[in-house]
Amino acid sequence: MTDAFFTCRKNVLLAKSPSAQIEGVFAATRGKSVPEEQEALLQQWLEEGVENLPASESVPAVRKVSVTLTSDWLEGSELLMTSLSDLNTSLEVTRCADQQLSELNALASPELQDHAVAELARLPAEETGTVGGSAPWAAVVPQIDHQTAGSAGINVEVLNDDPAVLAWSLACDAETVPPVFPAQPIQDAGPFYPVPEEVPYHEILWRDWEDLSVQPCVLEQVSKNTPLFEFRVMSYNILAQDLVEQGLDLYVHCHPDILNWNYRLPNLLQEIQHWDPDVLCLQEVQENHYWEQLEPTFKEMGFACFYKRRTGTKTDGCAVCYKHSRFQLISLSPIEYFRPGLDILNRDNVGLVLLLQPVLPESLGLKAVSPLCVANTHVLFNPRRGDIKLAQVALLLAEIDKIARTAEGSYYPVILCGDLNSVPDSPLYKFIRNGELSYHGMPAWKVVSGQEDFSQQLYSRKLLAPLWPSSLGVTDKCQYVTLCQPKKLGRREYSRDFLLQFRFCDVACERPPQLVLLEGVTDAKPVGSAREHSAVSAVPKRHNSLSFLGKQWLFVCRCSGVIQHGLNLTSVYSHFLPQRGRPEVTTMPMGLGATVDYIFYSAEPVESKAGECRRLYKDGALKLLGRLSLLSEDVLLMANGLPNPFCSSDHLCLLASFGLEISSL
Repeated sequence: MTDAFFTCRKNVLLAKSPSAQIEGVFAATRGKSVPEEQEALLQQWLEEGVENLPASESVPAVRKVSVTLTSDWLEGSELLMTSLSDLNTSLEVTRCADQQLSELNALASPELQDHAVAELARLPAEETGTVGGSAPWAAVVPQIDHQTAGSAGINVEVLNDDPAVLAWSLACDAETVPPVFPAQPIQDAGPFYPVPEEVPYHEILWRDWEDLSVQPCVLEQVSKNTPLFEFRVMSYNILAQDLVEQGLDLYVHCHPDILNWNYRLPNLLQEIQHWDPDVLCLQEVQENHYWEQLEPTFKEMGFACFYKRRTGTKTDGCAVCYKHSRFQLISLSPIEYFRPGLDILNRDNVGLVLLLQPVLPESLGLKAVSPLCVANTHVLFNPRRGDIKLAQVALLLAEIDKIARTAEGSYYPVILCGDLNSVPDSPLYKFIRNGELSYHGMPAWKVVSGQEDFSQQLYSRKLLAPLWPSSLGVTDKCQYVTLCQPKKLGRREYSRDFLLQFRFCDVACERPPQLVLLEGVTDAKPVGSAREHSAVSAVPKRHNSLSFLGKQWLFVCRCSGVIQHGLNLTSVYSHFLPQRGRPEVTTMPMGLGATVDYIFYSAEPVESKAGECRRLYKDGALKLLGRLSLLSEDVLLMANGLPNPFCSSDHLCLLASFGLEISSL
């Protein structure tokens, strides 16, 4: 009832939609049936209230009121990024007083009509203002449908064909609390209640900038006398157009027009240009779009660009761009994860690792700043193949170890961006953040991604050690074998001579209590393989317990099922929104929100308490100064998910501000 008597639905379409298309939406929605519940309420009102109207009056049909943008287009990102206070104070609305009066005549009794006439008479025909220097909003009443003009019933319709309209309808239903009206007949109604406003896109998808430089822990580390080289890093999966066309069933919630590349490209470029990052890491960049459109545009914006297409027949890849006025390239290493003959690395994903030297202004004089290692990747999506994801990440970390390692054995600051197709607190996430993962015997679907639960499957794939063969040339510490420092002589704990020292020791006949039981390897069954006994072939047969124990030690040492890295990485985001009590999301496949995109950066580990599994960090030479907040699943649902008319990818962009300490030469 409240919707029937006291509201006029406003359908706000993007300014980029041509007027002909908007009129087509209006025409398509005329004549639709009214929901049964609403029709019953309206019929009840007619029976009770129409009797009180004079016989000479009839009840005309309610006409639809819509709100459109009257200029050629209003910058989507400008609406999204502009201050809400500015929008609220400078909103331009053209009120069509005469047409609103006819709407009120259809909804109210004579007494309420008189009150409405008095109120509307005070309103000017037009009120003007501006929206951030852009085009005004205008309330437009479409022409009345003549087929219903003489009808005694009331036809109340909700325009929900357009994705923008549907999103705002959801937002209104979820967020707007209808006013409580007095329980009295319509003819005795006193005050005139204001029309509830719909929530526009730029308010639904509003993202705050979180300034972390003012936090006490950061202020304590950054003394006033220590200058910083400040820069911004953006990571963005921009959704390759070929992947859109190959998986249209994933985007059935989207209006076809907003999936068009000619519509999405200006939105993506505008969003990147607005946030003005100094380093830009992109995933799902279609090759022909990169060379023909993106790279020329980025070069005009002052970027130096590097691109790596996925191997095989794939048409998209990863790109890393940086402002040449802020950084100089030291080295570049593209990575191909596909390795012929290896089932664990038989997919076409790629990555890029760059070593950049920050460019300091000449006014600073004799100052120096550390080089910065930037990595970007997009790992396999398949939720069932966590073993492949883990091997791909291990290869990436080995390349970072190679590029970022200093002559002294430490590391330059590292920033790792990408779509890892793994959720927070999954084993892969913990491996990157905590530097260690024990994977042996874990189900492949769980060990890495955590995207889906396949625990009900009877024969799920399990990971066994070693995860990859030694021919790959990568150790279980995610380092290239050729770059590992040779061990000093006398440090080989499990050499033949070392084992022979204990051939008459009682402990050699006992099973170590912490030894992992592996059937056929560390159990009590004899193994006749000459290869397995080669490491202790010199031990006499009568000392079989020593041979067995030595074989166990040797296996556990080389194939422990544990991988590690020493980069000390932590996430820019906390993956939880405390003010909303909900997790952050970066994408919404099939209407389900998830976090799969990350920006990791180098930090200093803090000594944790006994039994603490999660490693704690504090900022070191690279300091996190700010970040662009993410959204929760319920907020994106109100905007009809991703992509939508404002966000032209199925992922949200990630943005963070960093500071590198500047030291004297």
